[in-house]
Amino acid sequence: MPVSAPSNLADAALRGVLIALLLLLGLVLGRDRPRLPAARAGAALALGLAVQVVGSTPTFEALVPRLWQAPLVAISVGNAVLFWVFVQALFDDDFTLRPMHVAAWAGVAGLAAFNCAALPDAASATATVTLGLQRAVPLFFPVLAALAVASYWRGDLVEKRRRLRMFIAVTGTGYSLAMLGARLASPDGRLSDAWAAADVVMLLLIVAVVAARMLRLAGSDLFPVGLPTVLPAALPAAAEATAPPPCVARPGAASDPAEDRLAESLQRLMADNRAYRSEDLSIASLAARLAVPEYRLRRVINQRLGHRNFSAYVNGFRLAEAMAALADPDKRELPVLTIALTAGFQSIGPFNRTFKLATGLTPTEFRKQKLADS
Repeated sequence: MPVSAPSNLADAALRGVLIALLLLLGLVLGRDRPRLPAARAGAALALGLAVQVVGSTPTFEALVPRLWQAPLVAISVGNAVLFWVFVQALFDDDFTLRPMHVAAWAGVAGLAAFNCAALPDAASATATVTLGLQRAVPLFFPVLAALAVASYWRGDLVEKRRRLRMFIAVTGTGYSLAMLGARLASPDGRLSDAWAAADVVMLLLIVAVVAARMLRLAGSDLFPVGLPTVLPAALPAAAEATAPPPCVARPGAASDPAEDRLAESLQRLMADNRAYRSEDLSIASLAARLAVPEYRLRRVINQRLGHRNFSAYVNGFRLAEAMAALADPDKRELPVLTIALTAGFQSIGPFNRTFKLATGLTPTEFRKQKLADS
């Protein structure tokens, strides 16, 4: 059934609004925080989605030669990889862009471009394999993104960001699966007019909500702003502490007697009782020991102590103990592995990575330096 002129105008208007919103979001992210991986990934995803909105227009898909469509199709399919990278960068304060992320995007985009431009016969054996791989992309990478969200969910101490991450994970994965199903149901892989309109409406709603929530969030709620990555704020830069750091309220935190008492109880449990040594320590178990709801404990660690991630908070205490042991001449013969396990780390690999990130030195280098100074 031909599409009426009013429908064409409505579709064009919706796409124009969506493209403008995406470009604005990309501009704001790239302008305000150009060095943050999350902002870079978000800006790239916004621009990629803008290209996708243009390339998925029914008229464009029907009239433009496949060879000319190939670059837009490549970018559109590659957006699944960008979504995965953006989710990781947004919710993991220690995220760094690695060559594998670039290689994944280039591989997916190259595969999509090849399928669009160089496969005239969709029934060939080659097409069966390559098109099958391309169709798996919108399923595989959103699932990876959902797993990334789940892996950081319990330890995220920023309550507003927790809600945003759940919305992005659910709607982003749902949108990807819906569009994959719509294209698989079409003989030529193109969206019908109805599904093309639904595509724009769903994407517009998702982007509008995400943009509104991101703009409402304070900078420190969404992005790290001078907060500690691993070490507690009170831990000396020289890493010479011989005991876990004292409980110090985050600058600017409002005074609340109930939360002051909770912060003190938390400090006693962590510093005096060394609760951080427990391998299975979690927000839930720590809240149960303190007999408080999890949200209150998250709020105290985040808003009063300045930590955005529970693992980083706990690892600060573990590192303080490990550093003290490594700098102790009486423990020079004690293996590094024993020190790491005693402090609460479950294996030597995570301990070495966390230690190097916090100090710039390996545990062995740190020990040699400190014992040479003594």
